[in-house]
Amino acid sequence: MMHALLPLLAEGTLRRTFEWGRIQSNTDWILPLLVFAAILVFVRAMYRRDAVELRRPWGWALTALRLAAFLGLLLLYLQPHWRTEREEVRNSRALLLVDTSLSMGLNDTDGDKSPSGSDKNRKSSRELTAPGSTPSRAQQVAAAFAESDFIDRLRKTHDVTVFPFSEDLKRDKPATLGKLTKNDIGRDDVIYWPGLLTPTGTETRLGQSLRQLIQDERGTPVSGIIVFSDGGQNAGVSPDAAVELARELKIPIFTVGVGSDRQPTNVAISDFAVPARAYPGDHYTVTAYVQAHGLAGKVVTVQVLSRTASSGARGVQSRTRSGRATGQDAGEVLQSQQVTLGGDGEVSPVKFELVPDAVGRRTLCVRILAPAEDRNGADNSREADIEIVDRKSRVLLLADGPMRDYQFLRNQLFRDKYTTVDVILQSGKPGMSQDAHKILDEFPATRQEMWDYDCVVAFDPNWSELGPARAQLLEKWVAEQGGGLIVVAGPVNSCKSVGGWLSDPAMAPIRNLYPVDFPGRLAVTESSVYATREPWPLEFTREGSQSDFLWLADSAVASQEAWSRFPGVYSCCPVRGPKPGATVYARFSDPRFAPGGQQPAYFAGQFYGSGSVFYLGSGELWRLRSVGDNYFEQFYTKLIRHVSQGRLLRGSTRGVLLVGQDHYLLGGTMEIRAQLTNLRLEPLERRSVNLQVIAPDGSTRTIALQASPGRAGAYVGQLPALLEGTYRLELPIPESENERLSRRVQVDVPNLERTNTRRNDPLMKQIAERTGGKYYIGMASAIATSGQTPPLTSQLEDRTNTVILPVAPNPLEEAAWLRWMMIGLCGVLCLEWLVRRLLKLA
Repeated sequence: MMHALLPLLAEGTLRRTFEWGRIQSNTDWILPLLVFAAILVFVRAMYRRDAVELRRPWGWALTALRLAAFLGLLLLYLQPHWRTEREEVRNSRALLLVDTSLSMGLNDTDGDKSPSGSDKNRKSSRELTAPGSTPSRAQQVAAAFAESDFIDRLRKTHDVTVFPFSEDLKRDKPATLGKLTKNDIGRDDVIYWPGLLTPTGTETRLGQSLRQLIQDERGTPVSGIIVFSDGGQNAGVSPDAAVELARELKIPIFTVGVGSDRQPTNVAISDFAVPARAYPGDHYTVTAYVQAHGLAGKVVTVQVLSRTASSGARGVQSRTRSGRATGQDAGEVLQSQQVTLGGDGEVSPVKFELVPDAVGRRTLCVRILAPAEDRNGADNSREADIEIVDRKSRVLLLADGPMRDYQFLRNQLFRDKYTTVDVILQSGKPGMSQDAHKILDEFPATRQEMWDYDCVVAFDPNWSELGPARAQLLEKWVAEQGGGLIVVAGPVNSCKSVGGWLSDPAMAPIRNLYPVDFPGRLAVTESSVYATREPWPLEFTREGSQSDFLWLADSAVASQEAWSRFPGVYSCCPVRGPKPGATVYARFSDPRFAPGGQQPAYFAGQFYGSGSVFYLGSGELWRLRSVGDNYFEQFYTKLIRHVSQGRLLRGSTRGVLLVGQDHYLLGGTMEIRAQLTNLRLEPLERRSVNLQVIAPDGSTRTIALQASPGRAGAYVGQLPALLEGTYRLELPIPESENERLSRRVQVDVPNLERTNTRRNDPLMKQIAERTGGKYYIGMASAIATSGQTPPLTSQLEDRTNTVILPVAPNPLEEAAWLRWMMIGLCGVLCLEWLVRRLLKLA
């Protein structure tokens, strides 16, 4: 043990103790004292001989001076210092783990009601719930935290930390509230619970999140973990591993089951696939996907209706609170079919062949005439808009050389009777033959020539051949005229390590259009392209999996299965990374090419003004033909339609309203952009414009789209997708007479979170009982202060403890002590030398 010579109690919780650094036990004194004693004998013997002719006091004085020097050296060797310790009280910790997967966004008709009452933290979840509607599971938890004293009762004894979880534990988003003291009375710790607990996750990894939390907190005085969830464990490791770890560390887990324990009897339209455009007199197909629970074998009628798309307040007023048009407001019935419902969760596609008879935007509505057993009528219909146009789409293909993607796409568009395709082959010779409507010798040079095109697809072109004027023309066509641009990288021009358009100052407008940054061109790399001898599949990001314009099938699940059968690509152009505001949809998955630890982007896109740009890392999508005959055609058809939305869906000469995609998952964030002009058709200059949002439950709200600093007339904003169903966005154009831009966005719950939505009582109860906790059913029982079950807040023990922590020594104090010791040693030795000189001993 440390040998303490002088303990002192400092102010507060600091304690200082004097000790010797070299002395760990009493036996450690023996050797230095023996050495010092030997030196003492030697010094005295030496001065008895040297001072034999002097008076005795002078001999003893010189001996004392020499021994003082050796005593100083002994002190330095023993390392005397003050050890400072801090006595710290660690408060007991209550950890709250809240499920934020998409199933927590569901509404249960027999679910737990929101608590009533008032609280200083009053940020109610009713801000997200329409009047009269049942709050979702997540809103019930948020309301309990905000409106009851549940959190404050925990804080009387514990520090409280709230962690959201879904696919994993949200370590970067905890809400921490310290233990309340007498001085905290009246303190306002405001946390916006509905925002923190918004359901966004597409999976529920309860076991994995529990284990991560326990491992992270194993060194702290955890009183207990409280889990708020519906128990929908559908991915990740089993909770058994977390339970065993909790038992080992003696951490009880208390579980609170949220939601209904019954799978509701229900029939719903889970999806409605409608093409963006159709042409008068030509057939087109719409597909409704019917999903049912508890109604196997029942026969229902599915109808598809049509009406003129609403353009303002009149269309809003004609809707019911559920957000679906009903009766005559839904439109004219075009076709009906009898459908036999399948087993629980089984999806049945119902196809309708329709023929448009008029030009303009139409709203199609598909609805089920549901049986009386149906528990939720809000999901019995869906709507989508379709544009009936009488003009062909015009696409310009630009390529330096005839790569395979260029050839296959050129042939596909040339055969499409609704598309006009023109081509520019930069390496071609005059008089060459191409399957195209027009072969151009050079890129369009005027604004009017560019206005004729809806989309430009560029296959690794040599942009420098365009010249500065045409480069600026293309940039303005995308930004101001809503043009769509698809750029395909290649080894000839896009992946050059030195020179080319990537280092040409005149091509800055072209480089600005790309959603990715290319590596610096000052250093020559060993390879200008990432190439392999075997194919590597594309690694889709979450945004890529949810983007319907990249689906190879009608649903996300079917599309993922189709992409999983795609062997992949052999090369990818090196890029530094995505630009700010751009979205990466897929990456080249070869781990050998991961600069900075992340694979290079293969699919990336961005809005640019009123237009859209999409980037492909190489021209190898023709390989999709080996997986499915129509996959290549479907991929480019949807992609061209997506990037061209700024022109194809232009509802007014005054502007365009764009969204990132037409389908979002519940909990996602809609990216909204508008490009507007004034009455003189010049960019509209305002700080913001108001967008009216009609939610699926019929509630309306207004959000402000803020002016984009990088582009005049551009306005941007975001909207969380918190409700399942169809959102309608209405943007009144300033300085106009009731002229509006409108878009529809569909918000869905993924099948993984929809398949089984009932509360998993057995799992939640098992977790609690095996760790020494209790299971509470519903938020009302969890926050109750009395009843048959002991209150939850009283079940958590106070595990506050005190720890002694060392405080780092003050380096200034140590330096000062060493400085004075050296001054003392030098002074003693100098004094001894001076006395010896005066006595003529040296």
